[in-house]
Amino acid sequence: MTTPAELVERARQRWHAGDLPGYLEVYAEDVRYHGPEPQPMDKTAVAAFYEQFWSALGAPGRPNPQFDIHERLTDGDLFSCRFVVTGEHRGEFMGVPATGRPYVLEGITIMRFRGDQVVERWTTADLLGLMVQLGAVPAPASA
Repeated sequence: MTTPAELVERARQRWHAGDLPGYLEVYAEDVRYHGPEPQPMDKTAVAAFYEQFWSALGAPGRPNPQFDIHERLTDGDLFSCRFVVTGEHRGEFMGVPATGRPYVLEGITIMRFRGDQVVERWTTADLLGLMVQLGAVPAPASA
């Protein structure tokens, strides 16, 4: 049986190959993705989120952002990691028009697998830091 870590790495490789549909195969049809929106997202919403993310935040010379995984942890059907996504802001994202600015988005995610697919995911990412990098909000004042 393929481990959750191997499944995530396969999905990451598809991401880097520019294969968004292949990346999305890791998510079950009944997935509940917590984090990007106030309510859990279903697979249709997950696909729409990543399509918008790719179109707005790709990396130089490629259609999709760079996606790196660090500190992988597994526990039975759970996989967790710290991730870093990098690229440039080249389309509207969260209401912010393209700026051409580079960005670094860091986060942590936990995925629950059923067989070879993610059925639940919890993600926390530094979206405030991203908005500061894109110039959408001012940087917090230093104390």
